[in-house]
Amino acid sequence: MRAMLLEKPGTPLVERELPDPHAASGEIRVRVLACGVCRTDLHVVDGELPNPSLPIIPGHEIVGIVDEIGADVKGFTVGQRVGIPWLGHTCGTCPYCRSARENLCDHPLFTGYTRNGGYATHAVADAAYAFPLDGLGDDVAIAPLLCAGLIGWRSLVLAGKGERLGIYGFGAAGHIVLQVAKAQGRKVFAFTTPGDKTAQDFAHSLGAAWAGSSDEMPPELLDAAIIYAPVGALVPAALRAVAKGGRVVCAGIHMSDIPSFPYSILWEERQLLSVANLTRQDAIDFLRIAPSVGVHTRTVPYPLARANEALDDLRAGRLTGAAVLVP
Repeated sequence: MRAMLLEKPGTPLVERELPDPHAASGEIRVRVLACGVCRTDLHVVDGELPNPSLPIIPGHEIVGIVDEIGADVKGFTVGQRVGIPWLGHTCGTCPYCRSARENLCDHPLFTGYTRNGGYATHAVADAAYAFPLDGLGDDVAIAPLLCAGLIGWRSLVLAGKGERLGIYGFGAAGHIVLQVAKAQGRKVFAFTTPGDKTAQDFAHSLGAAWAGSSDEMPPELLDAAIIYAPVGALVPAALRAVAKGGRVVCAGIHMSDIPSFPYSILWEERQLLSVANLTRQDAIDFLRIAPSVGVHTRTVPYPLARANEALDDLRAGRLTGAAVLVP
């Protein structure tokens, strides 16, 4: 198979011809149709997440066709289209797994980080952590749902049911969550990189009540805010923007240091939470609701060999929406 391989963090991916993988017991193999390029991939490639299993094939927003099924696998057929997300395996025995918090598992595996991912023509997954993608439309359009959508959904649930929602960082996750929040009847306020009129216009086109720069205050106080940009300085900014009893959710796996801030902006029962990974139930719930919401993703496709270019465009903030690799 052909794959884009990370051999050393901080260096470009290299294109390699590798032996075709095979599905072991409990696994499925897919022919990759599309793989989204997530900011978490960027954190892996840039060395901001520790101890990747090197060399590693990145990518965890995988859409593929099952072409090999290992022993003891039920519920999948050859030719079926499935999605493979970030959470690749959990131990099932630690206190977190036993209390329905597998996203906090003590001994997990993560697709594209500690097990090979989807920047390749083929990928192997634990069948228990793959999901049918029936009735969800175009392969490229679906790919960002497998992380931007799933983490977006989990962060939206954690944000609570408040009517006025702020979204800091209007990229792949932000533009999906805005659509879901609007369908729930919420009023959405989008915060972008200062001066990014393109992203602000995009947010307005999706129904944002207001769109402005992340260094601005919204026209009214928020009930909750979700931070997707990996910028620690947005934490005190978001705390200032939420009303008493409001909630700020940090949705990224990595963030720059949070600067000190006065206790007064946390006081009055404001809450600061983080999202860690996802659960299989998150995937089941979101993939069930996405078709009814009619989520539309804005994507920029790249050939697999141009994975480094896609990562560079994400790193530099040149994307509106999500990059997707197509083998």
